[in-house]
Amino acid sequence: MCWSATADLIAGTGITAVGIATVARAARRPRDLPLAALPLLLGAHQLIEAAVWHHNGGSGPATTAWAVIALPLLPLWVPAAVLCAAPPHARRRLLIPLAAGIATSAALAYALVTRTVTAEIREHTVGYTLGLSHTGLTVTGYLLATVGSLLLSGDRVLTLLGILAAIGAAVSFVLWQREFISTWCASAAVASVVLYHWARQRHAAAPETAASRVRDRRSRHLRKP
Repeated sequence: MCWSATADLIAGTGITAVGIATVARAARRPRDLPLAALPLLLGAHQLIEAAVWHHNGGSGPATTAWAVIALPLLPLWVPAAVLCAAPPHARRRLLIPLAAGIATSAALAYALVTRTVTAEIREHTVGYTLGLSHTGLTVTGYLLATVGSLLLSGDRVLTLLGILAAIGAAVSFVLWQREFISTWCASAAVASVVLYHWARQRHAAAPETAASRVRDRRSRHLRKP
């Protein structure tokens, strides 16, 4: 993230707290849990980057842990979680970002296994180097998997999150091109707190939906001869 280890620590702690509350809200809807856990994952990600700052970058365990979450995990987690929570009519179109996420995650996982990722403190940002080939294609697949799945979700709050993530990606690319992945992950982590609102809406709708199912079953039972 920008600024310092302290900024990462404060942001990570706050986002993790929101993530815990979001997961608690989603407990009644198991299919929502992977997406509700996203702020929790991204909050932990910021806390790990605070450790990267503390160790002045390098290629130690904190750098590797940060890269595992940022590179192969997120492009697979986000589209899979969106697909899991999506209504049936939206699931077919969400297979496209999921396929992009699987391919991108596999390529990035292979790169992590065969290369050494290093972090470098660059004034108020952290830059990560892995020596990727076909960077443009990889970034395109990454954004299709993450931002694309949110935009195609059919849910207004998730679409808003996708728009915020896309804006964050554009700003990070313009201002911090060499530190793009770090600054964009930080902006996405902050934006992910809107998932608390999403989980709260779903939590409020759950009792109503359950009651509707009960009424439907009773109505069908009464109509039987």
